[in-house]
Amino acid sequence: MPSHPYSLRRAPQHTLDETIAKAREALLRQRASDGHWCFEFEADCTIPAEYILLMHYMDELDRNLQEQIAVYLRRHQGDHGGWPLYYGGAFDLSASVKAYYALKLAGDDPDSPHMQRARAAILAHGGAERANVFTRITLALFGQVPWRAVPFIPVEIMLFPRWFPMHIYKVASWSRTVMVPLFILCSLRARARNPSGIGITELFTRPPEEIRDYFAAARKGLVARFFLWGDRLGRALEPFIPNALRRMAIRRAEEWFIARLNGEDGLNGIFPAMVNAHEALDLLGYGPEHPYRQQTKAALEKLLVRRQHEAYCQPCVSPVWDTCWAIHALLKVDGNDLQKSSLSQSMAWLLARQISDAPGDWRERRPNLRGGGWAFQYHNSYYPDLDDTAAVAWTLLQAGRPEDRKALEQAADWLIGMQSRNGGFGAYDVDNTYHYLNEIPFADHKALLDPPSADVSARVLAFLAALGRPEDRVAIARVKDYLLAEQEPSGAWFGRWGTNYIYGTWSVLIAFAELQDASLAPVMNKAAQWLRAVQQPDGGWGESNDSYLDPGLAGQGQPSTAAHTAWACLALMAAGDRDSEALRRGIAWLEEHIGADGQWHDPWHNAPGFPRVFYITYHGYKLYFPLWALARYRELQEGCCD
Repeated sequence: MPSHPYSLRRAPQHTLDETIAKAREALLRQRASDGHWCFEFEADCTIPAEYILLMHYMDELDRNLQEQIAVYLRRHQGDHGGWPLYYGGAFDLSASVKAYYALKLAGDDPDSPHMQRARAAILAHGGAERANVFTRITLALFGQVPWRAVPFIPVEIMLFPRWFPMHIYKVASWSRTVMVPLFILCSLRARARNPSGIGITELFTRPPEEIRDYFAAARKGLVARFFLWGDRLGRALEPFIPNALRRMAIRRAEEWFIARLNGEDGLNGIFPAMVNAHEALDLLGYGPEHPYRQQTKAALEKLLVRRQHEAYCQPCVSPVWDTCWAIHALLKVDGNDLQKSSLSQSMAWLLARQISDAPGDWRERRPNLRGGGWAFQYHNSYYPDLDDTAAVAWTLLQAGRPEDRKALEQAADWLIGMQSRNGGFGAYDVDNTYHYLNEIPFADHKALLDPPSADVSARVLAFLAALGRPEDRVAIARVKDYLLAEQEPSGAWFGRWGTNYIYGTWSVLIAFAELQDASLAPVMNKAAQWLRAVQQPDGGWGESNDSYLDPGLAGQGQPSTAAHTAWACLALMAAGDRDSEALRRGIAWLEEHIGADGQWHDPWHNAPGFPRVFYITYHGYKLYFPLWALARYRELQEGCCD
């Protein structure tokens, strides 16, 4: 890296040391007694609103909880009158319809000022009839729209052969676990109990029964129109489906999702699948005291974050992911001294959660592939993911403990077995690239699939390169070529699971650094130059989720955040930067913005669940990534002085 003139006063070394010490102590304070970390995992207001809707659907109302969630929903209403998908974001119609309905169910007067503002904004954006498919399904369950307002998704899909264009194993893991219980709800035309009888007809521009163009937004392109035609044909033929065939399909769907209920950790560990399973069990006649109903209810309750005056529901929990990165940061701070003592408990916690011999959906495409992965949640044996597996294995490898070698070899074998044809890696599935399925009416969110992505692929590459097994060379070369092909003209990489191009670029540069391949220097330098170009005037980095809608906002669009600044600094150091002005300014930003409690605080969402549809803030990102960046910078400075 070329040297740069000092145009900034370098922070005194003791300031860097003190900042690291404060952040280290803050991170250790948040560790559980058994050695793991689990930070809050917060999404937009859709999930809390759906929790209120769930209570009214089931007539399982907790009035105190309802009021706490209502406080949360009111607090997050935007200046535009509705609710956004992320902090500072634009009005989102579907989120606003659900939030309004939830508040009305909770007792808010429709004529109160905040409800009037919300209603006016919803009507100005086309009314509830223009909400997305999942919102319209909720409205159909509550009798607010006719069933023709939602796609035809018959439970008989469970009986389709594998060669058929639509099959549950041709969509992503999250899609199938949401869809299978939903097939039952939609095919049997489930109806919410809704004891208060509250509706939201005032949110429609026309009477719902008179609306004939619920799918107007889906009529784009030949493939989409073909699927709409198929949707109409399916509805016309539904009355002729034999009752015996329907019963068989319902039984197949019931058996499928019950096998994957996952105890009190919930179906696939994700809120939408858990809700659908809970409601489907009720519809199928499982009473409130049945063990399955008890499990699904407990799983949903474990997602709640309750404070004194308000509450919200998380879409998921992230203990394995949080624990992995917390350990990684602390290893950079303390090295072997800490890992030999208190971190050994945390690493043992991770090792105990490796998934080896359990059944899993990955076996549908790789029936002879032995397990070896990790899931995102506490327990989710059917759905280990490649991102967690690579990150955990890479972190354990950094610790250098010989006793972990067998687990790491097993993880590497599983990961390589999950490599897609194009050399990349998806999050859960292999070759999940049936892109035509994103055109079916059900998939208006365009998030039905799990194709390979640069960030997951880079995480796998980082681990495999660090592991250094000769037998992995072909797999490494293939993923390297995939990542080179994915680089944007700007030099950045798209971030599928973190916001956005800064996250993707950090992921890839970290991986390329592990390769120690001199031929990659021009590619890495180009990426580093892009990072310097998008640095904010205050020395930090920030990127809005608007960049998923407008790539012209890549690396920009919002104030600097701790996570983005940490990723950018780590990426620059991975590209060979040691003490450039850009790097020093980024490190100075982190030093200046740490709070008195040893943490960084900002309100911005830092990851998509699904780009354009659903966004998250990982609260842990604001602590362990900045700590890692500061520790790595100190390590480089000490190395330069040796």
